Amino acid sequence: MKRVSWGSSGQNVSAIAVGCMRINRVSLEQAAKLVDTAMEKGVNFFDHADIYGGGECETIFARARELCGRKREDMFIQSKCGIVPGRMYDFSKKHILESVDGSLKRLKTDYLDALLLHRPDALCEPEEVAEAFDHLKQSGKVRYFGVSNHTPFQIELLKKWVNQPIMANQMQFGPAHASMIRSGLEANMMSDGAVDRDGGVLDYCRLHDITIQAWSPFQYGMFEGVFLNSEKYTALNETLRKLAKKYEVSDTVITVAWILRHPANMQVLSGTMTLSRFEDICRASDIGLTREEWYEIYLAAGNILP
Repeated sequence: MKRVSWGSSGQNVSAIAVGCMRINRVSLEQAAKLVDTAMEKGVNFFDHADIYGGGECETIFARARELCGRKREDMFIQSKCGIVPGRMYDFSKKHILESVDGSLKRLKTDYLDALLLHRPDALCEPEEVAEAFDHLKQSGKVRYFGVSNHTPFQIELLKKWVNQPIMANQMQFGPAHASMIRSGLEANMMSDGAVDRDGGVLDYCRLHDITIQAWSPFQYGMFEGVFLNSEKYTALNETLRKLAKKYEVSDTVITVAWILRHPANMQVLSGTMTLSRFEDICRASDIGLTREEWYEIYLAAGNILP
């Protein structure tokens, strides 16, 4: 399994991470098998959030880890907080601290390797975030910190007060959701792709040693659907199948390899709970697409080169 340097932490973690948002949709035995298989394949990174399954996903993961006999210290466990579903986003000190305590209890662990702020809070008071982070760091409850779906200036605002470095930023990214790439390549153009929707977050994260974690890599739009085998993405699927045949893998593998090929050293969050599909995704770590193949996929997805 390919390893990536995680932010500026000095930690080397698996380039593929297990996203646990759907772990409550399978049996405990299936969950344990997935966790065990991930570890066998060198995938040591597990991503959670306090809202996944209303907290149930963290509970099931802890039981699955115990069932398969894997040691907590061999894992990198990350969780996220800040979303109050259907009501608001909350970066208050009180909410952050209570969320972490809840996650620790459900995950049956004394610490999180990482805590991410899930989505930007419009009423964020960075001084409160800083107080929460200081408490969590000093108490040993959280080792590293990051964000999710944040722009560069939102991160800069936090950094003005927060003492701990921001290690990661989760962003939706894939061939059919590549605005981070498009806005750079189409700079100074009047095309739709030239619209900067994220503040140049890709280059910003590379400059500041922040690891981008790509979520929903197979989706297009905001959960509008999966582009694999979709009639809306005929050219993309034809290209993926052609390259899949060349490398003797699946189109899923080629898609993940496309993300891992980028020199930003991103992580890919795999949300599948299907064991065979997860094992397939892990194969992407061994595929090295050429520059020409990378651009071929980019163009086939409907993007342009000015």
